[in-house]
Amino acid sequence: MVDGGRDRRPVDHYPVNRLNTLCRTDYSARMARHDEPDPATWWERYGHRLHGEPTGSGERETTVAEDRAADDGREPPRMAYPQRQGGEAGAWFTDPSGLPAVGAEPRRAAGPAHLRSFDPDSLVRARGPVPDRGWRKILHTATLGRIDPGPSAAQLAAQDRLARVRSHLAGTHRVAVTSLKGGVGKTTVTACLGLALAEYRGDRILALDANPDAGTLADRLTGHSDRTVRDLLDDLGAVDSWTAVSRYTSLAGRLQVLASEQDPAAGEAFTRDEYLRVDEALARYFSVMITDSGTGMVHSAMAGTLDVADSLVVVGAPTVDGAGRASKTLDWLVAHGHEELVGDAVVVLVGRAGREIDAPALREHFGGRCRVVVEVPHDPHLATGGRIDQGRLRPATRDAFLELAAAVAEAFPAHVRR
Repeated sequence: MVDGGRDRRPVDHYPVNRLNTLCRTDYSARMARHDEPDPATWWERYGHRLHGEPTGSGERETTVAEDRAADDGREPPRMAYPQRQGGEAGAWFTDPSGLPAVGAEPRRAAGPAHLRSFDPDSLVRARGPVPDRGWRKILHTATLGRIDPGPSAAQLAAQDRLARVRSHLAGTHRVAVTSLKGGVGKTTVTACLGLALAEYRGDRILALDANPDAGTLADRLTGHSDRTVRDLLDDLGAVDSWTAVSRYTSLAGRLQVLASEQDPAAGEAFTRDEYLRVDEALARYFSVMITDSGTGMVHSAMAGTLDVADSLVVVGAPTVDGAGRASKTLDWLVAHGHEELVGDAVVVLVGRAGREIDAPALREHFGGRCRVVVEVPHDPHLATGGRIDQGRLRPATRDAFLELAAAVAEAFPAHVRR
């Protein structure tokens, strides 16, 4: 075929048909003898026939390419012949292009480091938090996630609280909940703090009623309890396992509750030393122990509570009387050598502040004396004084107690105290 004055004829550099015929003939014969062909022997026998090399008789066979070149008056093409090296059959080819010899280990490109190593996390597309409330959740759900407005500030704050609630804790942490004035919500705070910690943590949480005056902690959480701290104290020598301890407690969700003695006469006998014995026995089985102390600060059990407490929660109200009592509680604690507890304390103000109360000034006062101030809004369910059902609490109330739990958990030690 002539194109632009040039003759473009196909050039047959490799006599394929001749090669195939030779291979089939030799291979069939060797297969009949169950013999594998030796590459070196094969080349000596048939190589000359591929490129027109002289035969053993001196005759020379020409290739198709040479015949065509002779017809056109051109120099016949020459091929690079494989060379024997060292007589070893395993190295009988020398590749003129510089490629590795047959049998050499294949070379692989190193490639980027992230392609050479296997990282399971790199196989999963990163996804941010899914909106869980308000118009953001509606939009995300309606568009099947194609439009993602991201989480709200409230959602991010809630996630931060949960992370703090789940802070690592080494050993046992004891929390004392106290107040000089009764009726401000001390037992309610103890119960809801325990419920929040137990709900979002995986370790064992105990709420202990140490009120010598027939405390109502168990009534607010589990109803009437047949076993009390006095029964545990009487049988303390036989309590040597978690199964034995659980016989004296009741459950409110995941929170373990130990009721106080309901007989006031017997309650008065709950001394400092007895409290310390109970505390030592229970500390082997619980990570967090929350004690609902009595309203008085001078009874014997209260002294034992403060002696072993790691954290302090002081309960007051956003009223002149309630705030004044909480402030006097702090004064009393400082006067009796508990300055460190006061400086790291959490003050909880329960209820709605009246219009005549300067709430910011109240927060500033306690914020200057303690580590954190938490405000718990009025909640109709808690105001009934009955059994607490977390599902009936208002969202703002739940958030407030979750913030209280986070504030308490921030004081958890990461290492066991010596």
